Amino acid sequence: MKSLVWTILVAAFGAMFFMSGAQRPDRLHEEGNPYHSATFRSAYGGLPDTVNSLFTGSGKCAGCHATDANHYASIVGQTYPAVPMPDGWNVNVTDDWRSTLMANSAKDPFWQAKVSQEVAINPSHQLELEDKCTSCHAPLGHFAAHHDGQEFYSMAELLMDSLALDGVSCNACHQQSDENIGNQFSGLLNFVEDTLYGPYGGSKSEPILYGLPMTTYVGYEPLYGQHSVESEVCAGCHSLITQTADLTGEATGQDYIEQATYHEWLNSIYEPDFVDGESNDLQQECQGCHMPQIDDPVIISSGYAFLEPRSPFGLHYLVGANTSMLRLMRDHIDELGLTASEAQFDSTLNRTLEMLQQQSVEMTFDQAQLDPASGEANIFVRLENKAGHKFPSGYPARRVWLELEVTDGQGGILWQSGQLAEDGMNIVGADDGGIESFQPHHDVITDASQVQIYEFVIADVTGTPTNSLERAAITLKDNRLPPLGFRTDHPAYDTTLVVGANVEWDMASGDFNRSESGEEGTGADVVHYALDVPALNGCEDCNVTARLWYQAMPPRWVAPMFEVETDIIAEFESMYWDYAAPELVVEMSTSLVTTSVDPMTASSWKVYPNPSDDGRVFVEFPQGFNGTVYEVYNAGGQRVLAGPIVRGAAAWSFDLPAANGVYVVHFHGEEGDQSTHRILRR
Repeated sequence: MKSLVWTILVAAFGAMFFMSGAQRPDRLHEEGNPYHSATFRSAYGGLPDTVNSLFTGSGKCAGCHATDANHYASIVGQTYPAVPMPDGWNVNVTDDWRSTLMANSAKDPFWQAKVSQEVAINPSHQLELEDKCTSCHAPLGHFAAHHDGQEFYSMAELLMDSLALDGVSCNACHQQSDENIGNQFSGLLNFVEDTLYGPYGGSKSEPILYGLPMTTYVGYEPLYGQHSVESEVCAGCHSLITQTADLTGEATGQDYIEQATYHEWLNSIYEPDFVDGESNDLQQECQGCHMPQIDDPVIISSGYAFLEPRSPFGLHYLVGANTSMLRLMRDHIDELGLTASEAQFDSTLNRTLEMLQQQSVEMTFDQAQLDPASGEANIFVRLENKAGHKFPSGYPARRVWLELEVTDGQGGILWQSGQLAEDGMNIVGADDGGIESFQPHHDVITDASQVQIYEFVIADVTGTPTNSLERAAITLKDNRLPPLGFRTDHPAYDTTLVVGANVEWDMASGDFNRSESGEEGTGADVVHYALDVPALNGCEDCNVTARLWYQAMPPRWVAPMFEVETDIIAEFESMYWDYAAPELVVEMSTSLVTTSVDPMTASSWKVYPNPSDDGRVFVEFPQGFNGTVYEVYNAGGQRVLAGPIVRGAAAWSFDLPAANGVYVVHFHGEEGDQSTHRILRR
């Protein structure tokens, strides 16, 4: 038996040494070709087999961690001893990863165009800007250059560097040290030279790590690293702090938090130490969603049939919500020099759509009622964030908005807010002013021109909205849906602020991230539609449809970039317009229920003005109603006012609380009669 194993090992190592001695392309490309040549892509499956002073390319890793031609490795449900499973579920990490945005981060044409725009705005900052941007999008080139003593790493070098073009590949995650991890951001990462960390080997009950092939073939020792499966390994790039420059390009000395996805997760119930170090049933690392685990056993390396299967196994799906860029990449593989096939991009697209539509937001109708006398409709749409961070999160261009449509029995539209324009990219009533105008947060919507948009709006030192990240100085609005468990007293709240007068009020006194009892942490918002629409009068079969849209690259955000003339921006613009449309996250419909506002004749009540601009409300009671007491409740269900009804005058009046919003008023009569009215103060 020992001699058989030895024979297998000798044969395997012989093959490895032969492969490692094979010719491979130089580190830099031939002049005039910024991407891999067709010959290179054909010979190596598009993945670089090159090395530099610190890293090796994913092509090296693919030798053992791609598809196993003998059908032993990377097949779900493998046994020990292993058997060929040609019809099994192939979960090899190479093919699942290679069509993700992580794998293609350095070749992302939107990112390259954005860097080009930032440099064009402040050309004297080119070295610093390009060096910072490449730290996360091209880490294998950036950090090797710094390891070799370079002060800066440029975009020109990236385009000629096969390992930089490998994007966030294997070593970018598995070679990270745990030194100060989770406390360094903005592309400040620590790497070890000769070690690759993974989730296996941390227990004596596990099979021992068989590291000889890795140390021999790629020069790294595989070790157990708990940090490799924790959110901290994501923190360095998924929290970005920039240094603000004014309109002349001078540094102001001010830091600006451009994105803080890792901190948003910290300020959620999913962070394991959410409450004073106590765990909870919902705790989840970033990898739990973006690299979902399966418990079935998997042999993780091909070429060694004697290896024991490992469990659990993290699927290298690494998807988020950006379907637009995935479609663009799929349709421009040759132009962008990408290595994944159309079929592989389609697989990643399907997984991305599933995450966006199944794991992002839950939408419900809390109420959809119509007063038949006045034609007034009250519709409450509740949105609850299911992600482990704000939604949308990450790059500040991204936005989510709510469309509401009321139709008659024949499908004719009676009222609509948030609908797509004819171009299929812009929002009617919200995008006409371009990037310099934006919708405030709405607790109550009364007009079709008002649209609830969840977004991050940044401004320069003058307070003017901008898409220049280096000029970002002020946050004008951040009403993105917070995650479950989000708190204003959390230590990470200073980097995850909710910003904007309307949303700050809604969070303090309304239902934004607050339950009916006033407790924080729901991760939800209720949008109230108070519609006084004559067309609804007498509508007995009206229908309400709500749609939630996600848009990764809105034209209003991208348009200022196209005003800058560079070849890279022009190339991106030539591709962009076919991929700017939003993605539908969820759609729901319900009937608009006709209800009487009181047990007496509805038309005999007069409650006015509604809406009330100053809070004063007048009431003319119907004949026969002997009212004694009134109560006022806010949108969160809390009683905020109560008192006696004073009769005698033709119209009795009272004042609503000072805060704007929807209030529910209950009138109680002597004989047990009651009447309920919804009133908007604006």
